[in-house]
Amino acid sequence: MKLHEYQAKALLAPYGVPTPQGEVARSAQEAAAAAERLGGKAVVKAQVHAGGRGKAGGVKVAASAREAGEVAEALIGASLVTAQTGPQGAPVHSVLVEQTVDVARELYVSITTDGGRKRPVVIASAAGGVEIEQVAESDPSAIITEAIDPAIGFQPYQGRRVAAALGLTGGQSRAFASMLAACHRAYVEKDLTMVEINPLVVTEQGALLALDAKVSLDDDALFRHEAEAALRDESQEDALEVEASARGIAYVKLDGDVGCMVNGAGLAMATMDTVKAAGADPANFLDVGGGANEEKVSQAIQLMLADPSVLRVLVNVFGGILRCDVVARGVADAYAKADRQPPLVVRLLGTNVDDGKRILAESGLDLTLVDTLQEAAAAIKAAG
Repeated sequence: MKLHEYQAKALLAPYGVPTPQGEVARSAQEAAAAAERLGGKAVVKAQVHAGGRGKAGGVKVAASAREAGEVAEALIGASLVTAQTGPQGAPVHSVLVEQTVDVARELYVSITTDGGRKRPVVIASAAGGVEIEQVAESDPSAIITEAIDPAIGFQPYQGRRVAAALGLTGGQSRAFASMLAACHRAYVEKDLTMVEINPLVVTEQGALLALDAKVSLDDDALFRHEAEAALRDESQEDALEVEASARGIAYVKLDGDVGCMVNGAGLAMATMDTVKAAGADPANFLDVGGGANEEKVSQAIQLMLADPSVLRVLVNVFGGILRCDVVARGVADAYAKADRQPPLVVRLLGTNVDDGKRILAESGLDLTLVDTLQEAAAAIKAAG
């Protein structure tokens, strides 16, 4: 679960991460009043769950409180289109009005989980203020990494080592190490999947400030963090993903036209590989889970069919706890209720597979039953 910038800074500040003075505003009047309290001149930032706001016109410096109100009026209620939102953009419901800062240097720092190393890792760069992916591609040597042993946690010497690699010395080095330790405490205590500060600026006065911050929380740990879970902004998420989450279905919308329903994440990945091998692209990742019942299977299929980009459907289930006859009845029920019935390819193996095939064969649906992934790939290709 992602947080807005102002929420991320509110989460990190109590741990000791220095942030600029600012206020969130949900109207032009609130933005103007906030800028007035900051001395008139202020930075107005659109609050959306996407990067690249500056290039898209979502971050502007206002020379006066009146101008801050005008900027906010133009942003609030609009959709901001960035390189990360796609052409539909992301709705802007609020802006962050912050003090202006005299910047001497811009740095990048983040903490995330390295799946290969199976531990948290600090990623830092002296090239801040730009997308870190671009830096990694153009100059990999500019990326600094520092793995954190989960058994002993973040150590002070690691903060000093990263600071030295960034060219920070003296008091700045100590301040950076302290800030990085604060980020790690938040990362652990709040069950975060990522903390990113970009840019972390060194001001003309020599102070460190988190000029921007992004935080993501582990969805599976939200039950331990009710206050943070309440900060979820569903308007920033895909509507089908929100509905799927409410129904306990693992669903991620993708850009293709082949709807995929599978039980198990590993099988889901193999199914998407099959779709790609057929020369097509998956429209979603959908894991209905091993313990699904007929109703949940039906809901999953209906959810998938609600996406107009889905032009063909592949159901690939290895029946264990989730029996094939349950899957078959769920699929048949969903198609019977659907407003449209795109071509359907079904591969069932496992418990009650013969019953499942019989149910689908007798359903009257126009479908193709297959036994192997190779056959599934050929059927999906033919359905296109």
